[in-house]
Amino acid sequence: MYMSADVIATIITAAALLVTLRGGYLAGLAWLSRRMDARFDKVDERIHGLEVELNEVKIVVARLEGPTPRLIYPR
Repeated sequence: MYMSADVIATIITAAALLVTLRGGYLAGLAWLSRRMDARFDKVDERIHGLEVELNEVKIVVARLEGPTPRLIYPR
């Protein structure tokens, strides 16, 4: 069974179109992944900065309040 040139051209064109669409899809996913990673890194830096600042505030408050009073005093 022989195929005409038109049928072969149509099959090759459809395959090329599918390969192109898949490549575009994968490139878009890679771009999205890089962008999300960059955003997550920025958010992680902000959270780390807030944790450091919160620890400093806790230390200052603890210094202002002094040691906690004991219920039983040592003799």
